[in-house]
Amino acid sequence: MQRFLLPALCSMLVSGSIMAGDIDVGNLPTQADFKNISKDLTGALSYKAVQPAEAMGLTGFDIGIELGVTELKHGNIWKTATGSEENWLPVPKLHISKGLPFDINVGAFYTQVPDSNIKLWGAELSYAILAGSTLSPALAVRGAYTKLTGISELDFETKSIDVSFSKGLAMFTPFVGVGYVWADSTPDASTGFASESIKAPKIFAGLNFNIALGNLAIEADKTGDNMTYSAKLGLRF
Repeated sequence: MQRFLLPALCSMLVSGSIMAGDIDVGNLPTQADFKNISKDLTGALSYKAVQPAEAMGLTGFDIGIELGVTELKHGNIWKTATGSEENWLPVPKLHISKGLPFDINVGAFYTQVPDSNIKLWGAELSYAILAGSTLSPALAVRGAYTKLTGISELDFETKSIDVSFSKGLAMFTPFVGVGYVWADSTPDASTGFASESIKAPKIFAGLNFNIALGNLAIEADKTGDNMTYSAKLGLRF
């Protein structure tokens, strides 16, 4: 997976049609177009943890620079909304997670997508039903929330819940999970559109690689019809 995802991310950024330009949902001609762009936003902007299920403990800390690239399923609609044809939406993030007592982890991220009016923040709370160790697997349940800002005519937020499983193997920790995402996409009254509520299942898998304090995590996530490939580089202890 590591050999595939990292080159794939680089290839998308170099050769793919990457989103550039402010989103203006008022440019969309129909309610169906607004719903479809809301589905793409749900896939791209819902929470991606990009980390194993294990509890980090009271002294545990994970901080990294993350890049997620989401395949947009409605490129023609994005061209209308932004003025340029889009196939991929890159979302860089500053992502921080912290271990707490009782096998609880909390996390948050912030991003401002370059050449776009997308600003986004998110937060998570997870509980490890099985804390995990070098000998035993980890099982965790997570609730998360994201909020889009910066697009004046659109109020957009997501809520999600997932269950994930991971097992450490020396320096490597593979992880998998399933969950569900709910998104509320509310346009300004001036656009003439009605609000849309999007519901989407999600499935994800990834690999965490840790040497001393250095850490690399990669993840593939499918939320609804949208694939997102993510990589996070930073510190984890």
